[in-house]
Amino acid sequence: MSHLNSAVTKFLDELNHPFREEIELLREIILSAETGLDENIKWNGPNYSIQDKDRITMRIQPPKQVQLVFHRGAKKQEQPKEKLISTKSKILVWKENDRAVVTIKNQTEIENNSVELTQIIKDWLAATK
Repeated sequence: MSHLNSAVTKFLDELNHPFREEIELLREIILSAETGLDENIKWNGPNYSIQDKDRITMRIQPPKQVQLVFHRGAKKQEQPKEKLISTKSKILVWKENDRAVVTIKNQTEIENNSVELTQIIKDWLAATK
């Protein structure tokens, strides 16, 4: 069961974003993937933290696509020698060993990759606890 934050919903309501359906679907997938995730607004988009540690941020501007940024928080940390997760994925693009991005351009991409996306979320949260 997901726990959509009403403040995030209100923020999104005020945006009139062209990818609102995709954003809502991603919110559900993220919050359903792991218990204990908190949803808030940070960096002008939905953000997901566990035990007050930011781990996944939805980049919704500019409104031409939606990106899920997998990270270890705002503070720069020493890079791990290997990528944080070994999940094989065609949708995950690594920026550094502790930061990766999934880019979504339509609802079909989410539906076709929802199982893989859920696994990436679970693996990321486990690796960054």
